[in-house]
Amino acid sequence: MLSGLKIVEICGIGPGPFCAMHLADLGADVIAVERPTNTTQGQSEADSQLLNRGKRSIVADLKTPEGRDIVLRLIEDADVLIEGMRPGVMERLGLGPDVCMARNPRLVFGRMTGWGQTGPLAQVAGHDNNYISLSGALHYAGTAAEPPSSPFTVIGDVGGGALYLAVGILSGVLNARRTGKGTVVDAAIVDGSAHMLQLLLSARRKGFIGGERGASIHDSSHFYSTYRCADGGYITVGSIEPQFYALLLKHLGLDADPRYSAQWDRQQWPELHRHLTGIFASKTRGEWCALLESTDVCFAPVISPDEAARHPHNVARDIYFEGDGQLQARPAPRFDGMARTPGPMPRRGQHTEEIENALNAPGQDRLWRV
Repeated sequence: MLSGLKIVEICGIGPGPFCAMHLADLGADVIAVERPTNTTQGQSEADSQLLNRGKRSIVADLKTPEGRDIVLRLIEDADVLIEGMRPGVMERLGLGPDVCMARNPRLVFGRMTGWGQTGPLAQVAGHDNNYISLSGALHYAGTAAEPPSSPFTVIGDVGGGALYLAVGILSGVLNARRTGKGTVVDAAIVDGSAHMLQLLLSARRKGFIGGERGASIHDSSHFYSTYRCADGGYITVGSIEPQFYALLLKHLGLDADPRYSAQWDRQQWPELHRHLTGIFASKTRGEWCALLESTDVCFAPVISPDEAARHPHNVARDIYFEGDGQLQARPAPRFDGMARTPGPMPRRGQHTEEIENALNAPGQDRLWRV
């Protein structure tokens, strides 16, 4: 779908590479500019980098005039540059937006950071959990009895970071094609993860969620929760709507139990949650799947990525696959019902000679894929 979109990625860690991979998954031509390394360990890690799939890899030292020149020549006919340096680093390297956009006025300069390009914390180090802590996105994670905990990288690096950068980049490209003018995209995880709270804030306005942890549907009710099973596995139920709640009670044999008649009586939630905890602990995860899966109870087992790859629904949709010796998830979303097949993972610097030869050829012949 993005065939013809030309992207230069200054490789870093986390959300920037994920964004570039996502765009490559959707058909963009991505040239990943990687740092040189002399360590065997570094080479091995780069060779197995899942986030480089579908890209072409060139090694260049941006601290040298030669390395900077390679980047400037690459962006001359590119649509997008992606970088994830701390604010000011690209400028110190002589590759800031002013320099790059002087070389290519239509360039979309995508910047990925945690705190953003401005603000009191802009120059401070941080990671996924720090950014979503400050944005408010971590506040409701988990129950009141436990410290907030979030899935590693999902809410911040990917959700609030990479995907917002991707949307910003594509918006910038559309604008550049309309106006002939590029733009600088300041994608910050603290911004994106805060924006992701709009649905939660809407639910809070409706009274589904309170201001504090431990008093909301997702962290204190009995009908929207995660339960431990007899074998140590876990299952989730999300029977919010009355018809789904009634179905849950029916399958559990509780439809005649008067304690469950007032679903929204919050005073009863702690006791009902304890009661359901005992019920769900009486059977294995597999037994609950046999009883509740494929019903409208709003149910699913909590499974690992390896288990997910074997689940019949995911197998039917071909969500996971083995590629380059590693478990991978196919690109999303689908178009016309078809899942795209991503490109292979390149070795570090695999395309250095090919790209340099194209840069040195008249008219940069065959630098970018058609």
